[in-house]
Amino acid sequence: MLSKHQGKCKFPHGHTRKVEFVLEAEHLDRNEMVCDFLIVKELIGDYLEALDHAICVNTADPAYQELRARYGERIISFENEDPTTEVMARVIFETFVQKLAGYSAKREQNYPLDREVRLVSVKVWETASSWAEYYLA
Repeated sequence: MLSKHQGKCKFPHGHTRKVEFVLEAEHLDRNEMVCDFLIVKELIGDYLEALDHAICVNTADPAYQELRARYGERIISFENEDPTTEVMARVIFETFVQKLAGYSAKREQNYPLDREVRLVSVKVWETASSWAEYYLA
């Protein structure tokens, strides 16, 4: 729900989004990889799953409290901002960077990850031809 939108997007609606992560490293690891895709799934899979069949709502939306009371954890709160695709790309980027740092610092890892691996960008596809990308300049 985009409370600031003048059109239909201010009402509950859905998208089938795709999220693309771009990671880089100076060297490939011992398995000739930058990062095993299983690490990506381990780090961000649950977060992305929480977005599935949920309603993303600006906490400033007049309906927020009622929706939260009615649907509980199925309401994903966006603090004083609309959950546009651009905002979602930024939030997913920030969440992944935080989780990647935590994983890199662990002594025991399910899959090896070099500390030099870094997230370059997150692209969130809203449709086959509409997307937003977030990266640090």
